[in-house]
Amino acid sequence: MNTNLQTPIDYLKGVGPNRADLLRKELGIHTYQDLLNLFPNRYLDRTKYYKINQLKRSSAEVQIIGEIINLKEISQKRGKRLVASFQDETGIMELVWFRGQKWIREGIKLNTPYVVFGKTNWFNGKFNMPHPEMELLSEHKKSVRSAMQPIYPSTEKLNNKGITNRVINRIMQQLFLETKGRFVETLPNNILSDLKLISKSEAIFNIHFPKSQGLLAKAQYRLKFEEFFFIQLQLILKNLINKTKIKGFPFEYVGDYFNTFFNEHLPFELTNAQKRVLKEIRADLGSKAQMNRLLQGDVGSGKTIVAFMSILIAIDNDFQACLMAPTEILATQHYNGLLEWCEQVNISIKLLTGSTKTSKRKEIHETLENGELKILIGTHALLEDKVKFKSLGLAIIDEQHRFGVAQRSKLWKKNLSPPHILVMSATPIPRTLAMSVYGDLDISIIDELPPGRKQIKTVHRYDKNRLNVFKFIRDEIAKGRQIYIVYPLIKESEALDFKDLMDGYESISRDFPLPNYQISIVHGKMKPADKEFEMQRFIKGETQIMVATTVIEVGVNVPNASVMIIESAERFGLSQLHQLRGRVGRGAEQSYCILMTSHKLTNDSRTRLETMVRTNDGFEIAEVDLKLRGPGDIMGTQQSGVLNLKIADILKDKDILMNARYYAKKVLNEDPTLIKDKNKPILSTYQSMGKYRNIWNYIS
Repeated sequence: MNTNLQTPIDYLKGVGPNRADLLRKELGIHTYQDLLNLFPNRYLDRTKYYKINQLKRSSAEVQIIGEIINLKEISQKRGKRLVASFQDETGIMELVWFRGQKWIREGIKLNTPYVVFGKTNWFNGKFNMPHPEMELLSEHKKSVRSAMQPIYPSTEKLNNKGITNRVINRIMQQLFLETKGRFVETLPNNILSDLKLISKSEAIFNIHFPKSQGLLAKAQYRLKFEEFFFIQLQLILKNLINKTKIKGFPFEYVGDYFNTFFNEHLPFELTNAQKRVLKEIRADLGSKAQMNRLLQGDVGSGKTIVAFMSILIAIDNDFQACLMAPTEILATQHYNGLLEWCEQVNISIKLLTGSTKTSKRKEIHETLENGELKILIGTHALLEDKVKFKSLGLAIIDEQHRFGVAQRSKLWKKNLSPPHILVMSATPIPRTLAMSVYGDLDISIIDELPPGRKQIKTVHRYDKNRLNVFKFIRDEIAKGRQIYIVYPLIKESEALDFKDLMDGYESISRDFPLPNYQISIVHGKMKPADKEFEMQRFIKGETQIMVATTVIEVGVNVPNASVMIIESAERFGLSQLHQLRGRVGRGAEQSYCILMTSHKLTNDSRTRLETMVRTNDGFEIAEVDLKLRGPGDIMGTQQSGVLNLKIADILKDKDILMNARYYAKKVLNEDPTLIKDKNKPILSTYQSMGKYRNIWNYIS
């Protein structure tokens, strides 16, 4: 990279301190380099000039050469509008301005050739063009503007302050003049020739000033490949460094705890997928490197037992383990689940959350430091400085996407040497996203359900079928089953949602009256103790129906509940629907999920509902979800900018991503330290990226 690309943007001719300040605040442009990486959103094809008699009633943008023959002001309800009659040799149309009339009037030359550009409307029997872009034909012929005109990302504030697309275009031209359009090559010759990529300088020029559609496409491919290539290179290098530099504790052997549990207390036969994943984890733990593994599996696929058996290996080697979950409900559920297994093999386990009493905390801190306490389950509370382990060998993080990278590294610092890390996720992450976001982790997938589990049957019903649905519920309750009925509760419409929930509860109470039926209700406005009381009644089977808002998404395991009814299902996201459905189907009986909606559905809602009815496969659902929502939302709000990509798009450019990862691996396999001559461009680019920004700028 040219050193001068790190020059502050204030120094570029035509920018100055005020504009620089706005560009920094609104678009994050601090340096020449940042401006260069402000890639256009789209392009307008200015190669074609239309005649007025060729105009069609479409909303396309067109450019026309003609002259203004007269100007008039017309009064309207609010203020005035300025109207110009514009003609060429084939006809006449109007140009209209609703604001800035005085300034426009003063600047217009009558009977002089202009090029006008904009969207046309059909009004009162003729075409008009509101607020056209205008340029004298003589000027138009002189400008270096390319035929394809770039439209840059912008904000309302920039436009209001006069930094229009044209201004950005002008300062971009200035940048190319100052740098002479020469940019250092970042990729080696062998990759350029293998993939027939154009050079860096050519790509940068044609992304901003494309000479043709063809060159624009080549420039986009080249820059997308490069962006993915360096992200993958950093992730794969990070993984290699973890494996070579960061020494893990070698767990030399599998001992009594593991074997006793495996031979005498295993609650069910492990699936082949579970066995395969355990083998992968054991291999990691036995190597001399630190484990960094992501364990993915759908709701109910049996991740917990795999995690527990990994913990037993740590304890067999005289280390402690911890499991961190994002919420108290989830941490408590893990604790209750593991407690029973720990008692069977006589291992101490404790739970630490925000609401743990001080006296209890003190005892946990002491037994943790002297090594008596072997397993600690908890929430963020585990990260507090007071929590010190004698020898933490394995840290398990559940639902990783709710924890940032910084929190992962905090766990590391609890030891002289970092513990092995196992990250668990029940939210299946599409492969492309996993490769980019968790590219530094090795990935294990449990892709089969435990034997005896029946596929949940999912159907979509409209509100008018409600009586049939109620009859179905009665039949299921008569067989001794329990039912969930879930209502949406979304912050923006909380009051309305709450009313819906209460109306729903009343109508269900009428249709399922006491004493034959008992109904629990759980929602966010209740006190925690009341919620817990209602939950427990349902878990014990004292109530047959649980009416709730999405609080039950995580943390309830009632094998006897066989029907999940989701009201206003069109208002839920796909991953939420899938998580909710996973609350049933936990016993041996056939379970059902009924999606209730009104008749009015958007296309996206329809796609979501059809996907749910068609498949139970979390990975397939995640792929559809990714297409509908884009990578930003899918990882939860904490990672809303999952990949702050400048030009590539994880969805549309999946093939380029795969290709870039393949080449990044190939380069590092042959030359892990990038010292070969041919890889010099990669090394210097990589080093300067480290200097000016690193991988975590891409991955929040």
